[in-house]
Amino acid sequence: MKVVFMGTPDFSVGTLKAIADAGYEITGVITQPDKPKGRGKQIQQTPVKEAALALGLPVYQPSRVRSMEAIDTIRQMKPDVIVVVAFGQIIPKEILELPPLGCINVHASLLPAYRGAAPIQWAVINGEPKSGVTIMKMDEGLDTGDMLAKTEIPLEMDETGGSLFDKLSESGAKLLVDTLPLLAEGKITPEPQPEESTTEYARMIRKEDGHIDWTKSAVEIERLIRGMDPWPSAYTTLDGKILKIWKARVVAMPGGDLFSKLPGQDPKKSAGKIWVADESGIHVKTGDGILIIEELQLAGKKRMKTADFLRGYTVEPGTRLE
Repeated sequence: MKVVFMGTPDFSVGTLKAIADAGYEITGVITQPDKPKGRGKQIQQTPVKEAALALGLPVYQPSRVRSMEAIDTIRQMKPDVIVVVAFGQIIPKEILELPPLGCINVHASLLPAYRGAAPIQWAVINGEPKSGVTIMKMDEGLDTGDMLAKTEIPLEMDETGGSLFDKLSESGAKLLVDTLPLLAEGKITPEPQPEESTTEYARMIRKEDGHIDWTKSAVEIERLIRGMDPWPSAYTTLDGKILKIWKARVVAMPGGDLFSKLPGQDPKKSAGKIWVADESGIHVKTGDGILIIEELQLAGKKRMKTADFLRGYTVEPGTRLE
């Protein structure tokens, strides 16, 4: 079986390597063009390109995969199947219909839930009990094609976007390799998806999505912190400086949030105020409950435990995190 692989970020690399290790003939690897990155704006190869070159595979980087040049180049690779994992461009109909076995996508959610670009982070942020990977035969819609195989992954209480990323990348690679021979032998009955997704569209994460709204509940903010780890991070401001928050826990208040019930206290107006700052962490009032910050990073500083941070930085009770 001849395979053309299309992918770009770290998440795609495991599947590419798994296909190569399984002995399939990879006639081409398609990835996004190299881009400048970092303060020095040095041109950096995509993770998939680096992996492909290490495996001795031919790499093609079209700026527009829907161009006639790109379509003709992929046609010359004569794929029996095209495997797509987080490529980053919309695949045109001409390419979808090119291989006899179709274009197969490894999607990091249990479709039809979380169609879109960032299913991993949104699953954590929204407090889902489980996630998983779906192998899907692509059509012209956005993650709407027939489902070929699935695997489920339960989310741990301390699951982060990064830890779930690693789990789904590994399980997706294995599931894809298990699915390919069944597909070739005609042993899979595709399962159509319903028209509507069972959840909100998992749009791409933006840096500003990490900005903490302290009027939300402590539970919601804690999930945001985990979902935004390692990128782009959840953040607030302390004394006019950006403060990234990497780890926090929710305090269950016996009889409800007593702090907000004190005379003259408006839960929304007091949201973001620091109640206590000690060895246990920085206790912050939210719209519902108390959040204790346990790991943080002030602008210009390294990531550290809150207890270590407080040894060199004074935080007065009543200070507001904006």
